[in-house]
Amino acid sequence: MGILVRISELFSRASGGISALVEAVRTAFAGDPQLRRRVAFSIALIALSAKMAKADGVVTTDEVRAFHEIFSVPREELRNVERLYNLAKQDVAGFEIYARQMAGLCGSGERNCPMLEDILDGLFHIAKADGVLHEREQAFLSRVAEIFGIDAAHYARIRARHVAMGDADPYLLLGVARDAPFEEIRRRYRQLAAENHPDRLVARGVPEEFIAIANARLAALNAAYEQLEKTRRPA
Repeated sequence: MGILVRISELFSRASGGISALVEAVRTAFAGDPQLRRRVAFSIALIALSAKMAKADGVVTTDEVRAFHEIFSVPREELRNVERLYNLAKQDVAGFEIYARQMAGLCGSGERNCPMLEDILDGLFHIAKADGVLHEREQAFLSRVAEIFGIDAAHYARIRARHVAMGDADPYLLLGVARDAPFEEIRRRYRQLAAENHPDRLVARGVPEEFIAIANARLAALNAAYEQLEKTRRPA
């Protein structure tokens, strides 16, 4: 995995924890915004998942498996991931500092930045792996979303994809009103399906190894639309 090699190289330049590593990303890849986003995404998911585990106090085998589902690490790169994970857990800096730095690396500075939603989706995937989203994990994820500039309605849609475990409100998932005409529902679904296609995620800087995030998101959108199509589509 080339991205992990890049991150490993940065360790030799950065000292002082993850915060220094993020700043090294900012300067080392200033001329290549897409590569910078890919490296930043990887660091964010590893570092923030480590901080989430520390906040919760327990790391289950299910959560470890979920981490590897979205972070497909070759054996020869596993040491680099573990090194970054342990550095984040031991770092005295709080997760809020990491989250602010990641938001600053997004590139656009806009609210609801797509890459930040991708990171939050990955964190939800790990947190829910043991079948329970614990109170401390919920508080952690909510605060990360707030720092990322993800508004309340958008956060509710992200959360519903994970917490409802297949029984989420389809209107909430698609972000449409309950009295919306079916044509509006269909337009909204097509828009979201296009925005969340795996190719779109790769184009905006999500490493190919994380496409499991896109597949899970698209599956939730498909299920929501299919449910409304059965009950709302005109005869």
